Amino acid sequence: QENEIKLLTAEIERLKNFGCLGVSPSLEVLRDENAKLKYRLNFLRKSLQEERSKTAKSMININSCLQEIFGAAIQAAYPDLENPPLVVTPSQQPKFGDYQCNSAMGITQILLKTKEQKVSPREIAEKIAKNIPTNECIEKVEIAGPGFINVHLRKDFVSKQLSSLLVSGVQPPAVGKRKKVVVDFSSPNIAKEMHVGHLRSTIIGESMCRLFEFAGYDVLRLNHLGDWGTQFGMLIAHLQDKFPDYLTVSPPIGDLQAFYKESKRRFDTEEEFKKRAYQCVVLLQSKNPDFIKAWELICDVSRKAFQKIYNCLDITLIERGESFYHEMMKDIVKEFEDKGYVQVDDGRKIVFVTGFPVPLTIMKSDGGYTYDTSDLAALKHRLCEEKADILIYVVDSGQSVHLQTVFAAGQMIGWYDPKVTRVAHAAFGVVLGEDKKKFKTRSGDTVRLIDLLEEGLKRAMDKLKDKERDKVLTAEELKAAQTSVAFGCIKYADLSHNRLNDYVFSFDKMLDDRGNTAAYLLYAFTRIRAIARLANIDEQMLQKAAREEVLILDHEKEWKLGKCILRFPEILQKILEDLLLHTLCDYLYELATTFTEFYDNCYCVEKDRQSGE
Repeated sequence: QENEIKLLTAEIERLKNFGCLGVSPSLEVLRDENAKLKYRLNFLRKSLQEERSKTAKSMININSCLQEIFGAAIQAAYPDLENPPLVVTPSQQPKFGDYQCNSAMGITQILLKTKEQKVSPREIAEKIAKNIPTNECIEKVEIAGPGFINVHLRKDFVSKQLSSLLVSGVQPPAVGKRKKVVVDFSSPNIAKEMHVGHLRSTIIGESMCRLFEFAGYDVLRLNHLGDWGTQFGMLIAHLQDKFPDYLTVSPPIGDLQAFYKESKRRFDTEEEFKKRAYQCVVLLQSKNPDFIKAWELICDVSRKAFQKIYNCLDITLIERGESFYHEMMKDIVKEFEDKGYVQVDDGRKIVFVTGFPVPLTIMKSDGGYTYDTSDLAALKHRLCEEKADILIYVVDSGQSVHLQTVFAAGQMIGWYDPKVTRVAHAAFGVVLGEDKKKFKTRSGDTVRLIDLLEEGLKRAMDKLKDKERDKVLTAEELKAAQTSVAFGCIKYADLSHNRLNDYVFSFDKMLDDRGNTAAYLLYAFTRIRAIARLANIDEQMLQKAAREEVLILDHEKEWKLGKCILRFPEILQKILEDLLLHTLCDYLYELATTFTEFYDNCYCVEKDRQSGE
């Protein structure tokens, strides 16, 4: 932007000089051109100003600052080294300072391999330390052990950052150009109930959307419903038999799962019904209005059941099921054919993707489309129509090979360049019962998600009554506490585990108020709120104090808490890159325990025994 401002300013000057140069385009043209340039110049200046003001308010990523400082020091100490390792991490123990730079060991190896120089890591560390540029954040550095550089931060720097945080609020680091992120998550199938298997995609996907929104990205949340396909033939045929007047009277389908099972049983046992079901598919796909109406009725019953769950878990989604991409599929097949990628195998049209042994089937021998076709159509639409800069699929690990094949096909045909556009599969493991086997009911059925949420509500209320909260809270407050605890604990139990691993679902563990649980975090949060309430201090008073007074961090527990608070942008940066949200949960738990240590050692509030103030 700064460069463009310079160029535009020069261009405006050039237009002014046209008269002196003896060149005489019409005055109107000159004025018009000048006005356009000035408009663009003002827009850029304003935009740059907003960006600078946002950056000034943003929290500083201390790790990134230290990486810049040590990057410059390594460059000055070893100017000939290409891409030297840059490793800066928070120290695990206070005696080793606040951060550590551990680049010396890696540089030793590089010097030995590329220049055949044998230099000890400690000597390298000393040379790096001597070349550290003047900066506002480092108090001192010490060389420890074989070549670790221990970094001690300046107290006035940390104090200044904390005061600025109080004044400006928690502002994430500026992201530059506002990128568009499309997240595909939840994605249940119409006519089937959401079960425990949908829980992880829904919770992880919602949290990723909130993360990118918080960081300033433009986020599109998509629910890729299974709302099209051959199963609708048997559902519509069964609907016609059971509710023949469905076009005029809305059919009272209470239990869609039972309705689905009945139609499936008939499809498997009645030959005549099976033939009719196939005819229904053909009529649906040819957009016959009566069959579209039947399809819409079935979809609506499912939607209402899904929405009940989304309301409980506070999930926001835009529905864009497989049917949305149906009209695009013939063009997808044609595009792959035109570019010479299609082979015919036993009547099917298939596409082999380099590096993947199993081909994609983009058209069946009967002329129908497959999941591969709809996934390719969805990928293209998100990349080429939605113009996504980042595309994330929150889908279980079992779909990994399929998705990687689809992504590679999109790359092969030229829809995106992975160096420019990030297309990622945020995979996750399965939910296990306490017996470490797939989570099932006692009768061996898949656990319905609505039953799980209702059980959570019941257990949360039992827990609150055990703690006698029902005696101090109003009925309304108790209900709010019940839903916060129940759904908060279910979400946090999932998010606090590495999503790549399977995790054991246990109500007892998630409702425990000790350890890294939502119950403990809610307790710590409530305690902090209570201190502010008791001390009668509001945000305006805190901000005024932060502007006028210097924050002194004398006590070791104050210092530890201050540094912990300021690590938030580092955590944010990490999870935006690797999409592993448990890192944020670990950080929040550390923050809550660090606060508790501080609270136990440094009195925040005391009551006057005489006045009770």
